[in-house]
Amino acid sequence: MLIALLVDRLLGEPPTWAHPVVGIGHYLNAFGARLAAMPPAQAFTGGALVWLLGALLVSVMALGLEIALMQGLQPWTSWPALLGSALGLGLLLKPLLAWAMLVDEVLAVERALGESLQAGRARLSRLVSRDTAALSAAEVREAAIETLAENLNDSVVAPLFWFVIAGLPGAAVYRFANTADAMWGYRDHREWSGKWAARADDVLSWIPARITALALMGLRPALLPRLAGEASRTPSPNGGWPMAAMALRLNLRLAKPGVYSLNDGGAAPQGADLRRAAGLARRAMLGCALLLAFAALSLRLPL
Repeated sequence: MLIALLVDRLLGEPPTWAHPVVGIGHYLNAFGARLAAMPPAQAFTGGALVWLLGALLVSVMALGLEIALMQGLQPWTSWPALLGSALGLGLLLKPLLAWAMLVDEVLAVERALGESLQAGRARLSRLVSRDTAALSAAEVREAAIETLAENLNDSVVAPLFWFVIAGLPGAAVYRFANTADAMWGYRDHREWSGKWAARADDVLSWIPARITALALMGLRPALLPRLAGEASRTPSPNGGWPMAAMALRLNLRLAKPGVYSLNDGGAAPQGADLRRAAGLARRAMLGCALLLAFAALSLRLPL
């Protein structure tokens, strides 16, 4: 896991042609429009079947790669073999998480705001699905910080959590589920075709989202009693947890107009707050990675 994060920091994302998430997107796109046009019952059933088939395919491919790597590096009697397995698994895990790109994109929003409000809105539109055309500078920053907090879980902590639980197949299935939710899980013409994908992502993200929130809270136990109440203000059963933790820890108000408002008594985000949020998210990410690494060791080492 630490190798995957190091490769992510030094090399960034793999090329598009080799990126598994891009392949997942192509698979989902092949069925998305057709499923969304079906009547609700058929759309739900079809969406569930396509999701299950896709999850099976990515898990089988990930398991095959993991087995091939392990067999190729046997016997396990030398440190070079152990280091080789760690390096190989780290390289395979890397495309299933994205930390460096997330932080770079969020900080790019503040740099764009330094040019103009319009540039900031345009840059933010690369990160969020909401309409950014009428957002104020403070609202642009709020949306960027919310995206950073939510995707700290979706793009880093949750893939690592499922890697600990089920190895490379676990991380791959989670990434498939999260991508399917991002592409299909909306209350529009895709509602029924994406309902299974949305619920599956809710289930798989439930524990990691709360781990992420606790990591963001850090050594501020006095704020913990407010966390669950603030998190419940959002429609998502999971996304509100890291967003609420970020809002409380930085004492900022984070809101999506007409949908939710977190930590109403907090300040509106200013120019330095995106960098503050990035620093807090980085510390939380490293804390989660170390915690999960120790958890992985404790699960695998003999008593």
